[in-house]
Amino acid sequence: MRTIAAAGLLFLLFFGPDIFAQDFKPSKTQFMIRGYGHSGLNYEKVNDEDPDVSYVGATFAPMFLFKHSDRLLFEAELEFELEDGEVKVGFEYANFNYVLNKYITARAGKFLLPFGTFMERLHPAWINRLSTLPLGFGHDGVAPSSGIGVELRGSAPIGSGKINYSLYMINGPVLVTSAMDPEEAGMLRFENFEDNNGNKAVGGRLGVLPLSNSSVELGVSFYNGLAGNTGSQYENVAASLYALDFSYVKQISAIKGILDIKAQYTQSNVSDANYYEMAPGDTIPVSYTFANTSNAYFAQLSYRPSMASGFIKNVEIVGRYSTLATPEGAEWEQEASQFAIGVNYWLSWRSVLKFSYQITESVGGHGNTGANTTKGMFAHWALGF
Repeated sequence: MRTIAAAGLLFLLFFGPDIFAQDFKPSKTQFMIRGYGHSGLNYEKVNDEDPDVSYVGATFAPMFLFKHSDRLLFEAELEFELEDGEVKVGFEYANFNYVLNKYITARAGKFLLPFGTFMERLHPAWINRLSTLPLGFGHDGVAPSSGIGVELRGSAPIGSGKINYSLYMINGPVLVTSAMDPEEAGMLRFENFEDNNGNKAVGGRLGVLPLSNSSVELGVSFYNGLAGNTGSQYENVAASLYALDFSYVKQISAIKGILDIKAQYTQSNVSDANYYEMAPGDTIPVSYTFANTSNAYFAQLSYRPSMASGFIKNVEIVGRYSTLATPEGAEWEQEASQFAIGVNYWLSWRSVLKFSYQITESVGGHGNTGANTTKGMFAHWALGF
């Protein structure tokens, strides 16, 4: 609580006079709906089992943008998708943005976390160059995707380049215990709508664009907080995560097109704790522990001959390699690697047909003890609007 109070006091001391001096009367208000959707066909085969061939998607993700004044804005996103025979609705984010000055914007509510760049910038179907997510992202991922809290973010010039930054305080992760889910004991759940302890997670990202043309960006992120429930034996279990990311995007005359490179490394560290399992025939749970460290990374390369003529300038070739390693000794222990390659055809700058093939080699995972090879082919159509 003292940390929160101190942060609030510093915020008011530095920015309070500027905020309260502003006129909150709306200027010409504006409302806009944007978003994206996608649909497609998936073919996936695990080892020698019969393949699963399904039409998927029909995803609709509307984004609502409201400008109350030149400084006060609001944004929200919902996601509707067909999954497991029913319509599922996701509440992706909803937050207020207040522009303090040209270098600082304050944000409050639920927002996509700038932990690395993939989930905040690259995950929408019409932006993601492939039809799937890299290993370690999405469900059972080792990186947080969103949080509820407050944030300060912005950018500033530094010499011939510039920096961008984010600092946030959110509810933080929840540690899964054996009582909650024995098969996921030790995992972190980042969708914490109500804080399970008095500690807030603190995180941030610093991005550096050293070149005047902003073609290169290097980023480092951190995320720290207690994860256990207050009053439980896990109340002092802490989570510490960090990420490194890289981006290079440039049109190069020598290759007559745009080269786009993306990469991110993520590591998650959770304090040691005892978990419990019931062995067959036993009546008393057995305690066990493990070094709770997970990591994941991906590297992606795409090329589009944008300087060519005819339809070929709309063709893009993309390849991605990703890995995931979860703790040895956990019920969800897994070692996996994935290679994906695809060909995209851009109907316009925001509409793309994606055709890809990927192969995933994995050992372990939920309910699995052996090695699995999963091969998949995907044909998707994504549209941003």
